[in-house]
Amino acid sequence: MSVPNLSAINAAAEQLHGAAIETPVLPLTSQRWDGILPDCASATVKLELFQQSGSFKARGAYLGIQQLNADQRAAGVVAASGGNHALAVSWAAQAAGVDALICMPRAVDPARIAGCEALGAKVALFDDMAAAFAAMNSEAEAGRTLMHPFEGAHMTLGAATCGAEYLRQAPYLDTFIVPVGGGGLISGMACAIKQLKPEATVIGVEPTGADSMYRSFAADRPVTLDGVNTIADSLSAPYALPYSFGIAKQYVEKIVHVDDDQMRKAMEHYLRKLRIMAEPACASSLAAMIGPLRQELAGKHVGIIACGSNISLARFNQLMPELAA
Repeated sequence: MSVPNLSAINAAAEQLHGAAIETPVLPLTSQRWDGILPDCASATVKLELFQQSGSFKARGAYLGIQQLNADQRAAGVVAASGGNHALAVSWAAQAAGVDALICMPRAVDPARIAGCEALGAKVALFDDMAAAFAAMNSEAEAGRTLMHPFEGAHMTLGAATCGAEYLRQAPYLDTFIVPVGGGGLISGMACAIKQLKPEATVIGVEPTGADSMYRSFAADRPVTLDGVNTIADSLSAPYALPYSFGIAKQYVEKIVHVDDDQMRKAMEHYLRKLRIMAEPACASSLAAMIGPLRQELAGKHVGIIACGSNISLARFNQLMPELAA
């Protein structure tokens, strides 16, 4: 298995320069967080939700499309996603003048569908994520280049640039909490962080209703879920796959669960404390920090990541009716 080394990560960061955004980090030192955060030495969040297309996915999608040859560009690309990867591929394809077909579940936030179409992508809707993935694979077999949402060297490499950037911005951090959907973000961030700072700890967080990586760690092999049930549609990958799983297993200490209510509470904190309207996936690492990991983070310098912002006001209000009242 080819793991991105520091030379490859630096080269990717250079390629992304001028296209992707160096997203800011924010120390959570305001008194507004008193009583909410654990008794850690420090807490910092990387605001990757300000990235192009609204999430970290833009980094890997851009790298993947830039490496296409002329024939592949002419045939176009296809992706399956609940939203963030869909928007990232749409953005990167538009920037490169490449036709993009996006396969999405019908239940996704309509604003995400509209966002893809506004970027010039064609959108096909399916009953669930599994059907969308199947359609993606079928279109790839017919000739389009598959832009997988997490299983690919370019996706891990893009996320690795995020991890290296985070550690450069906040070199004091010793513990990182990273959301897990399929594994593209955590495989990349973890391989960069651990190569730069081997003593650091990287912990993944998954929804209880979409925990393919947690189960894969337990089984020591990629597993497929019987179904997915979570409000975090950006973390709703129905299975783990060998490349991203293998790198995550090598560099990540463990995966923990958060439930939908814990993510809702973290969404509320982001809104009330930072005035950020976070999607559930974006709030998951904060949810883990103040929930299942609270006790073990005492004395640690903790870094979390706000990974995506692609949620409409209507969808946010639907998930958080008590705030909309």
